[in-house]
Amino acid sequence: MCGIVGAVAKRNIVPVLVEGLRRLEYRGYDSCGVAAIDGNGVARCARSVLRVADLERQIRDTKLLGETGIAHTRWATHGAPVTHNAHPIFSHNMIALVHNGIIENYAALRKSLRASGYKFVTQTDSEVIAHLIYSVYRDDLFSAVREAVKLLHGAYAIAVFSKNQPHRLCCARGGSPLVVGLGEHEHFLASDTLALAGSTNRFIFLKEGDVVELTLDSVRIASRNGELVQRLVHTVNTYSDAVELGPYRHFMKKEIFEQPQAIADTIAHIDAFDPELFGTGASDVFKETDSLLILACGTSYYSGLTAKYWLESIAKIPTQVEIASEYRYRDSVPNHRSLVVVISQSGETADTLAGLKHAHALGHSNTMAICNVESSTIVRLTTLRFLTHAGTEIGVASTKSFTTQLVALFVLTVTLKWLRSNTDAGLQTQYLKQLRHLPAALNSVLALEPQIIAWAKAFSHKENALFLGRGMHYPIALEGALKLKETSYIHAEAYPAGELKHGPLALVTKAMPVVTVAPNDILLEKLKANIQEVRARGGQLYVFADADTRIVNDEGLHVIRMPEHYGLLSPILHVVPLQLLAYHTACARGTDVDKPRNLAKSVTVE
Repeated sequence: MCGIVGAVAKRNIVPVLVEGLRRLEYRGYDSCGVAAIDGNGVARCARSVLRVADLERQIRDTKLLGETGIAHTRWATHGAPVTHNAHPIFSHNMIALVHNGIIENYAALRKSLRASGYKFVTQTDSEVIAHLIYSVYRDDLFSAVREAVKLLHGAYAIAVFSKNQPHRLCCARGGSPLVVGLGEHEHFLASDTLALAGSTNRFIFLKEGDVVELTLDSVRIASRNGELVQRLVHTVNTYSDAVELGPYRHFMKKEIFEQPQAIADTIAHIDAFDPELFGTGASDVFKETDSLLILACGTSYYSGLTAKYWLESIAKIPTQVEIASEYRYRDSVPNHRSLVVVISQSGETADTLAGLKHAHALGHSNTMAICNVESSTIVRLTTLRFLTHAGTEIGVASTKSFTTQLVALFVLTVTLKWLRSNTDAGLQTQYLKQLRHLPAALNSVLALEPQIIAWAKAFSHKENALFLGRGMHYPIALEGALKLKETSYIHAEAYPAGELKHGPLALVTKAMPVVTVAPNDILLEKLKANIQEVRARGGQLYVFADADTRIVNDEGLHVIRMPEHYGLLSPILHVVPLQLLAYHTACARGTDVDKPRNLAKSVTVE
């Protein structure tokens, strides 16, 4: 949520701070601010409860500039999202501070400081830290911060300057991430290297308990036990090789491998399929719902298409899935007993937002958001919501957002079934057990990566590909084709396998790879017939087959065996190898995996 940026230099650093805030906007926030000291030692501040653009306007209008500064985007916890609670926060017009995290013992510290004569002008827990630092400050900011943080319980990342010590910044990390950026006669800090892209490519990843002093030409780091230490310097050459990538080359691969944890986090609070998982009053809304209308774009649209199979086969509820940009511009017949479900990773997708507003205008009062960002516009505009807890997703090609959306939609499906037909407790337990086993099952699928890399080498020389699926795996084929085209720039199309004879079969030659999703379900024998149609035309088949399908490697038939059949949740497992195939094909072709040309992570314009 919150974001921190700071810098000390011999130039006006305010534009760097503002740009850093803009890069951190994806985190979500409800206020923002910047404070800076100019060359004459004058400190000034600007804050906004609007967007970073409004803060930038204030800075421009007031000609705020400085060579030492800190900036912040805040998501309110303690204190309302109003201007006087926005960061940076000052103590005695001397100490300026920005803070991410929550101080658990702030009430006791606040009481103690008030007894010592300190006056509080905000409702934040962060103001306690500023006053604490001031209370022990003796013209040595580094020592004051080191002493003050010893009294803090909870999570924090802080950045601090003192008005009478220009060209000096201090920061500390205790539970929230913080990184130091190294420059030539200037240094930076931020909660994410993304904020500093273009300013430096050399970073120190701070460890838990570190306290740091930055000057123009030096970086001093004290560890949790007070010793001065050296930390490794990492070179990060591009935006996409950002901090905490660990062993991964790209965010996309990192996020593919984060899916077991993302799903575990998404279902962590689910002990039963209770309507209240979707918000207060969900039970009443669900009881009066006789159909669903799902609105989404791109990958989120494919999650909706998958859910249509679940909703109609399990919950027996009619479901319509529409591309949001089409829905908003056509005449439709509203059913006011429909539940309108909007799906968006960022919650700021312009066409999905517009589709939601169009639904409101048509009289749809029951709406739900499935989203990864709690503070997003879509969440604020809907009656109900389900947060996917996928964590920040930087790669443009959505991966963990898709699978967590599918989990959310499955939970919705079973909840509606339970409410509409009083599903027995044994079946509920079975569904919960399957959901909880998903992270382990996904880890088994991820172990197939070496085999997929071998396929990717062959794919990297192709310019076209077909993807086939049947039933609820047809949308998974669509998603696989989308991933391949957006990351590797290979033209890819997906079809229901039964449609081969209605046109696509004309494209099949030895030069055309045909990727097939082959779960062991009721459509397997039909799918095998479709596979033979491709083989008869010389097509090269690449099949992801469940272990018990009896589809084996042969001339023109390449098979990767999936670890297990997972029934109704099989689409969540089968999409992961398709993600890996797209990723490794893109790597083999040398494309910019995390930032595909012409694409943006959050499409906030029509």
